[in-house]
Amino acid sequence: MKRFFEFERHQTNYRREIVAGCATFLTMAYIMVVNPAILETAGIPKGPSTTVTILTAVFGTTLAGLYARRPFAIAPYMGENAFIAFTVVKGMGLSWQVALGAIFLAGILFTVLTVIKVRAWMANAIPLSLKCSFAVGIGLFLTFIGLNDTGIVKLGVKGAPVALGALSSPQTLLAIAGFLLIAWLLVKRVRGAILIGILAITAASIWLGITPAPRHWVTLPPSPAPLFGQLDIAGALSPKALPVVAIIFVMAFVDTLGTLIGLSSRAGLLDARGDLPELEKPMLADALSNLAAPLMGTTTSGVYIESAAGIEEGGRTGLTALVVAALFAVSLFCVPLLTVVPPHAYGTALMAIGIFMIAPVKRIDFEDYTELIPAFLTLVLTCFTFNIGVGVTAGLITHPVIKTLAGRAREVALAQWALAALSLVFYLCYPYQ
Repeated sequence: MKRFFEFERHQTNYRREIVAGCATFLTMAYIMVVNPAILETAGIPKGPSTTVTILTAVFGTTLAGLYARRPFAIAPYMGENAFIAFTVVKGMGLSWQVALGAIFLAGILFTVLTVIKVRAWMANAIPLSLKCSFAVGIGLFLTFIGLNDTGIVKLGVKGAPVALGALSSPQTLLAIAGFLLIAWLLVKRVRGAILIGILAITAASIWLGITPAPRHWVTLPPSPAPLFGQLDIAGALSPKALPVVAIIFVMAFVDTLGTLIGLSSRAGLLDARGDLPELEKPMLADALSNLAAPLMGTTTSGVYIESAAGIEEGGRTGLTALVVAALFAVSLFCVPLLTVVPPHAYGTALMAIGIFMIAPVKRIDFEDYTELIPAFLTLVLTCFTFNIGVGVTAGLITHPVIKTLAGRAREVALAQWALAALSLVFYLCYPYQ
């Protein structure tokens, strides 16, 4: 197994990979509760949806571990599930079966473009400054999520959209204490600092009565039968639903592209040119997961930004992903126990991850404004619109445009123009409110 995962090349070991897998799992275990809750508003039954959410995570993450051999977790996306529930079903009046059909069609496009290596062609054409900005933008995005989950930051009022939270609340005080614990462990170079922090905050929260202890340790999972194979492909081909296919495809494409490159940059998996070797493998794992998700009965699946937790714990190989997949498989029978981790625990971990993910900013050329401006837009729009897709597409559009305006069009590859055109579709089809 050491040879299969190339432990020596990645300078890792079993303990490090297992700890990394546990850290990633704990930071994303919330999806077992949150994803079914969101999709329930679209009429998808919550019990079967919980089982399908877990099965999709097991399938995608196992592919990432065994085939791609990368430390990435793949599971149903947050954001895309809300788009399906509130915009497609509630807003447009389409059934959830048609929505799943649209996701499946987008998954076919994903897979075809991956197999013929168009996705890898586009990804490798992205300039280093943008690849670095993807990583930093994701780091700021995760930090902002963590600040909100812990209560340190809250929604503000008109003219001041965010504000300082109630620092006197028990959850927030515990989160601050937990962050200081993680920070101290990091300063001391303690392996597993983030995982230790999550477990310590969770235990303290239960002991203090802030978080209720689970009533049951083991339960049988609800049957997924009501959702398996219920997608309506014919309905997804109707004139009303076809724009949904386009939106889902572009949203998933840019989200996955930005996340994959950003995480790889932080993990040190990119080569000297800033490319990810064998990029098509994690992309194909992601694409096949996008096909499997609607067949099972859930929404768009892709690489999770919470994989950064495992990467920060030293996870560098597919064994990290296999540990995550195994923990999801076990959680089929003990969801109440494993979802007890409160937001102020995994939120604190996300804040800590942001510390590491700002490092690639040093590789952005601050003297070349044709590189700096697109990178800057990627960073700020990823964070301030609370949408990775918006930040990534903004950078992909402005980079070739600014290069051309500066009289340096020759520096722009054909694939970059293709990405810019695809990104433009994102804005043309985006469901503005």
